[in-house]
Amino acid sequence: MKKTLNAKRAYTEITQIVLFIGWFMVDFRLSEEQEMIRDMSREFCDKEVVPFAEEWDREGTYPLEAINKAHDLGLLNVTIPEKYGGQGMSALDEIIICEEVARGDPGFGTAAYHTMLASLPLLTGGTEEQKQEYFGRVVAGKLAAYCVTEPDAGSDVQSLKTEAIKDGDEYVINGSKAWISGAGYADWFFVLAYTDKTAGYGGLSGFIVDADSPGIKLGKKEVNMGQRCSDTRGVSFTDVRVPVANLIGGVENGGWMNAMKAFDHSRPAVAAAALGNARGAMEEAWAYAKERKTFGKPISQHQSISFMLADMATKIEAARLLTYSAASAIDNGERATLKSAHAKRFAADIGMEVTTDAVQVLGGYGYSEEYPVARRMRGSKIYQIFEGTSQIQRLIIGRELDSIF
Repeated sequence: MKKTLNAKRAYTEITQIVLFIGWFMVDFRLSEEQEMIRDMSREFCDKEVVPFAEEWDREGTYPLEAINKAHDLGLLNVTIPEKYGGQGMSALDEIIICEEVARGDPGFGTAAYHTMLASLPLLTGGTEEQKQEYFGRVVAGKLAAYCVTEPDAGSDVQSLKTEAIKDGDEYVINGSKAWISGAGYADWFFVLAYTDKTAGYGGLSGFIVDADSPGIKLGKKEVNMGQRCSDTRGVSFTDVRVPVANLIGGVENGGWMNAMKAFDHSRPAVAAAALGNARGAMEEAWAYAKERKTFGKPISQHQSISFMLADMATKIEAARLLTYSAASAIDNGERATLKSAHAKRFAADIGMEVTTDAVQVLGGYGYSEEYPVARRMRGSKIYQIFEGTSQIQRLIIGRELDSIF
């Protein structure tokens, strides 16, 4: 018995040592190629986004020209596999870009990403024919939009009312979607609709719908609190006929699970955008704090301000580590639901905190629209709402942890 206990104790100690060594062997350094991607993204935004972001937000201008330039530079939709004409980059590569793009401007970040969001259900569940056709369009520069949210159904996807009824070799779609980013410029939509309402969320199916299909009507562009350049609007479907071949995966009633898999991929990208916007606000607050003087010295040297700035930096760093962890899980083929929820929830929440504190550091100037921290604060709020609210992320985290413990 004593030998058995000693063996167990030795095994436990060895395991702890291995885990301890493994902890310090984790390498958070970017590769040379990833540093180049980061620097190229930053340089692009400094030249093509930052100088125009205020005007885009003020006028509600969709930044199509800048989106096309980013596409031509290879900064968009980067995880589309090479076999379909894409670049086949990793999830980590993508979030490096997303952080830099949103650091340029949060609204531009959302406008630049909505096509990849619509493409993810194809990536996780589409047929080869669907991927060849619609990834081909994206690679050629066409845009797409993700149509799930409805006027009375946001977080509660089971309450969707849009239906798709099979009629011969086609489905007939009827319903309305709301708050669809990029809808006015999309070449095609990903649409989630019921094919079997008696089955609850298990009766939802995903469809690819060409934007020029008869029966589609676009609503007015919404005037949002922030990210006003992202072209958010409603989309209605009245007897819209879609070929059976456009049923994603070719199987009915698999739309819910596929959409959830897609969210595991998209939420780290949203987290990266939230922390990128927060980083931009922090940089602006630091620059101001080093120039603004009170009581004979820069306010950055006052403890009350330096502590605020330090807390901003810590929160951003923590959010980045959570986001990198989620991206790494995806790249390693792991189920990333929990890590993606952690990253999205935390980054969205600290994004709101950091941008609010940045406004506070600037004082009255921060409250003025002449300074970008006001735009960043307004643009930060939506990260706590779309792609699953912070409350929904907590719900997911709780459920995932319950299955572990």
